[in-house]
Amino acid sequence: MKIATWNINGIKARIENLRQWLADFSPDIVCLQEIKSVDEGFPRLEIEALGYHVETHGQKGFNGVAILSKRKPDEVMRGLPGDDSDEQSRYIEAVFSVPSGVVRVASIYLPNGNPSDDPVKYPYKLAWMERLRRHAEQRLTLEEPLILAGDYNVIPEPHDCFDPTVWATDALFLPQTRAAFRRLEHLGLTDAVRATSDQTKLYTFWDYQAGAWQKNNGIRIDHLMLSPEAADRLRATSIEKTVRAWEKPSDHVPVVGYFDFA
Repeated sequence: MKIATWNINGIKARIENLRQWLADFSPDIVCLQEIKSVDEGFPRLEIEALGYHVETHGQKGFNGVAILSKRKPDEVMRGLPGDDSDEQSRYIEAVFSVPSGVVRVASIYLPNGNPSDDPVKYPYKLAWMERLRRHAEQRLTLEEPLILAGDYNVIPEPHDCFDPTVWATDALFLPQTRAAFRRLEHLGLTDAVRATSDQTKLYTFWDYQAGAWQKNNGIRIDHLMLSPEAADRLRATSIEKTVRAWEKPSDHVPVVGYFDFA
């Protein structure tokens, strides 16, 4: 199975790119972030025409996540537990039947948190990460393949960005952010890309400004985090860099995990 995550940066602006990639690459499950669309405004028919089932958790103009899949999920949960007052659409989770049992997949759009000295935005990011940690801890007790896929807005290590000094005071790279990400990892989750490659300059995001793509001034912030049961079935990963060179691209590219769930 090919399971991917992609911050699409606006589904309506990027629908043709998405349709082309789905047709060419044929992933089994795709976790989208930043769809920037309410549920009823999502271009469902165009995607269903390619043979995909669509589940969304949208929000007008901002945020929003979705899961596209070749098979219909057995169950779907919208929203990250732990704060009933949180109105931002940043989490959707689905369970799929596979030959070996089930696989649980979540699409995550973690808060950016910038500016890091903002009295609301950065604390919200850290609180959201703690909610995610608690939820992941609970899900891990199920002892099933779990894939937490998404735009984490976290640069885990210095070699995951082109120049650590540029990002030193950014919310994506602050020590508190990276420590929160490590607490998530320490539950027993595996970073799929780093489990399959120790290469440097593996990036998933290039800013639209200052020729970042042309200079390869990127960062790695899109991750597939795996439970032990999912990590045992991981065979390979890929970062679909070529998509960034397409017309009207997202500033993120798909990250794909290849799994054996036979």
